[in-house]
Amino acid sequence: MKNQLKSQSHHFRRETRAWLETHCPPEMRGPGHGEEDHCWGGRDPDFSSAAQKNWMEAMADRGWTAPDWPVEYGGGGLSPDQCGILRQEMDRIEARNPLFSFGISMLGPALLKYGTEAQKRRFLPEIARGEIRWCQGYSEPDAGSDLAALRTRAEDRGDHWRVNGQKIWTSHADKSDWIFCLVRTNTAAPKHQGISFLLFDMASPGVTTRPIRLISGYSPFCETFFDDVRVPKDQIVGEVDRGWDVAKYLLSHEREMISGLGLLGSDEALGQEFAERLSGDPLLRAAVAEFDVDALAFRAMSERFIDELRDGRALPAGSSVMKYAATELHKRRHELRMALGGSQSLEWESDATAFGLPAREWLRTKGNSIEGGTSEIQLGIIAKRLLNLPGS
Repeated sequence: MKNQLKSQSHHFRRETRAWLETHCPPEMRGPGHGEEDHCWGGRDPDFSSAAQKNWMEAMADRGWTAPDWPVEYGGGGLSPDQCGILRQEMDRIEARNPLFSFGISMLGPALLKYGTEAQKRRFLPEIARGEIRWCQGYSEPDAGSDLAALRTRAEDRGDHWRVNGQKIWTSHADKSDWIFCLVRTNTAAPKHQGISFLLFDMASPGVTTRPIRLISGYSPFCETFFDDVRVPKDQIVGEVDRGWDVAKYLLSHEREMISGLGLLGSDEALGQEFAERLSGDPLLRAAVAEFDVDALAFRAMSERFIDELRDGRALPAGSSVMKYAATELHKRRHELRMALGGSQSLEWESDATAFGLPAREWLRTKGNSIEGGTSEIQLGIIAKRLLNLPGS
């Protein structure tokens, strides 16, 4: 039996390698140039090139944008071992992610666990094909780390929900088609109860967005307002007033997604990239060497975590460990890049440094330890659920 499984894995690897070599365009190999090279899909997708469009469509047709999802929902139906092989073979040729999608990384797993059969068949295939782009309606002006304090209200109007309230830090809300949103459906219940999980179209009357300009000069986040938004009754996921269960499950997948930051740029050591500038500074050389070792260790840890997660063996606070480690590593990477670039790294507006890309990316990393749950929140979860330390 063991030899048979080994033979099947070898066959799948050969088949996968051949398929990727044939279908992954040369332009879609190697590191990209920031978020402008990301493919988000959606109702009105904005592809950066024909190669990007072809790559996304080829992977979606094979179900490999969501390789571990069931085939009937648009996925690839791959086993955990096969998903690992696909990931390794994509890394081997430096194939880029064909589709960045909150639908795949966050909402999809929640729908697979809590959604009705009708919801799965309605939304999951569209998500896997990149035909619908989602944003997340969680944080509010007075409900950030204390998310359960949210006040956006959904009133039962018989044949629909009527939603009123405000969300903030809604990533890419101005470019998204639909939103998965936490709303309060029972004001008399304790704050962690009385919350429901709704899905609705961002084109619905009463939905408005306003981008928030960051210190980096970019505007990936938005304020989002709901004024008497009408939402059909069948677009609630899970039980009414039990949306906190769905929210927590989704957050674990969001933290898994954010942990991918720790792998960005890990294929190229900083010491190799900046070799010429390190020769005369032993302290900086030591800091870069330490970082490169930590980056390699994180890559190994990430491979193990993904395998354990897909096998159902992940630690209860595993996603918090990965999220915390990844964001701290990502911030260190950009701190060192700024130090290695010297005064040129501070340049902001000419094409000498791609219009200040190093500085803008460095500033953007400061938010990584806030989004998806602050580093302090993650450490608290780790202390409680992994180390079994007493609470305050």
